[in-house]
Amino acid sequence: MAGETGPPGWSHFPHQGDVGVRGIGRDMAEAFENAARAMTEVVAPLDTIRPAQSVTVSCRAADPSILLLDWLNEVIYAMATRSMLFSDFRVGIEGEALVGEMRGEPVEPKRHEPSVEPKGATLTELRVEQRPDGLWLAQCVVDV
Repeated sequence: MAGETGPPGWSHFPHQGDVGVRGIGRDMAEAFENAARAMTEVVAPLDTIRPAQSVTVSCRAADPSILLLDWLNEVIYAMATRSMLFSDFRVGIEGEALVGEMRGEPVEPKRHEPSVEPKGATLTELRVEQRPDGLWLAQCVVDV
C-alpha cells in the first residue's frame, strides 16, 4: 500500500459514506491495476483471495479518466455477476483500448468475510495523471 506521494501501490482516501480508491504505478496500466486492488481491499483482504480463475474484460474511452471509471466498473460488474472476488490484475492499455485480466475465486463468505459491496465507480475525485516524479496516479470514489 502506498499514499499519493509514495512508490507504486494502492491506498484509500476518506469520502463521506463512500470510499476513495487510489492506484499509483510506474505507468498508467500499473496505476489502474493498483486502483482495482484498492477497490477489492475495501471488500475483503487481498491475501484471502486465491487467483484460481481468470476473467478477461475490455473497455474503450478516449479520456484516460473515463477509461479508469469504465475499468473499475467492469471489475465491479464481474464481481457482482460472477459472485467472485479478484486479487490479481493485469492491464494492457493501447491507445483508447484497455484489456484487463483479473484472477480470483468465487466468494466464500466465511473465509473472505466481505464487508461491503461496491455499487459503482463514480466521477467524484476522478483523476488520472502523471505526477512530477514520473509515477502515474489513478483515483476515484467508489459508491459502496
